[in-house]
Amino acid sequence: MARRSWAFDIALAVVVGVAGQLEAWWGTGATHRQGPLWAQALLYAVSAALLVGRRVSPLGCQAAILAVSVVVFVAYGAPEGTGVALPSAIAAYTVGRLVEARRAWWSLVLATAYWAAWSGLDPLNEGASVAERLGTIVWMSPIVIAWLVGALLRLSTVNREQRRAALLQREAQAVAQERNRIARELHDVVGHSVSVMTVQASAVRRRLTPDQAVEREALEAVEVTGRAAMAEMRRLVGVLRHDGDGTDLMPAPGLGRLDGLVEKVRAAGLQVSVSVTGTPRALAPGLDLTAYRLVQEGLTNTLRHARDAHGADVSIRYGADHVEVAVRDDGTSEQAAEPGNGLVGMRERVELYGGSLVAGPCAHGGFELVATLPVGPT
Repeated sequence: MARRSWAFDIALAVVVGVAGQLEAWWGTGATHRQGPLWAQALLYAVSAALLVGRRVSPLGCQAAILAVSVVVFVAYGAPEGTGVALPSAIAAYTVGRLVEARRAWWSLVLATAYWAAWSGLDPLNEGASVAERLGTIVWMSPIVIAWLVGALLRLSTVNREQRRAALLQREAQAVAQERNRIARELHDVVGHSVSVMTVQASAVRRRLTPDQAVEREALEAVEVTGRAAMAEMRRLVGVLRHDGDGTDLMPAPGLGRLDGLVEKVRAAGLQVSVSVTGTPRALAPGLDLTAYRLVQEGLTNTLRHARDAHGADVSIRYGADHVEVAVRDDGTSEQAAEPGNGLVGMRERVELYGGSLVAGPCAHGGFELVATLPVGPT
């Protein structure tokens, strides 16, 4: 237990103890006092003191309160008032709040035993009929209600932890899926470059004269190494491909193919405007692909999650050492505060290139996705 929890429980015990002493000696809050006042005051003091250990052993605390109460009830009869019900109710709440469901039900058994002793040993109930004695079960309601409140809070906490664990699992799956996708796409990008290098080396080798044996051997080594690298890349990336996910023979998309993406989104009913500032430059293939995917993800989010969205603005700004890609819409975002799988994947892509990603509501309404990507050598 934390020091703060101990301090709270000690303070709670003091407050309950003081209230009990006021009831025992001066009748504050009492319905009926029974037996010597010192015995009633001692019962309330011990019951309050037991609450200090309520978090250490919740069921033990409630059972101990039952035990000391029964001793006093048997010796002098059961009093009536808040001082009798309050410690047991707090103990029952603690059981419902902290104890797992399979064991927490024992608290209701203890509460029933407490009510039976309280009602059966109250001198005011002597001579009462069975129906009248059963009517006193209402005395147990504060204890049962306290237990139910604790159980409700415990279930809420468990559900919250389960949702958090499920979110972390979904994020991990999204990251893994995005990494697989990045690996497949980078295979296409790098594979194309290696293939071009191999073909060029082969073309140069065929142009060599017979007396250039050293150069021919070097170029042959380049060809062999390039083909071996391509074979290994196909073998390794094949493990990452899903069933039925064949090799994409289309060129890897980039900002140069942004017009086609925008036209598809416009055909889906969303007005899209594109603005480019700065001096456009050729980006490295992987970086170019990442910028394209960011725009694709932003527009897809608008189509899926934005209510009453009439349009979206795509902004590409070229700086001296970076490129900023932004997608902003004018709808009412239905995206939850927890990031979706697509945004988790985009963040993974951006971090791969040392960039930063901001996703959230715009100041003027709508939702924005803004990524800043460092520009390296092309």
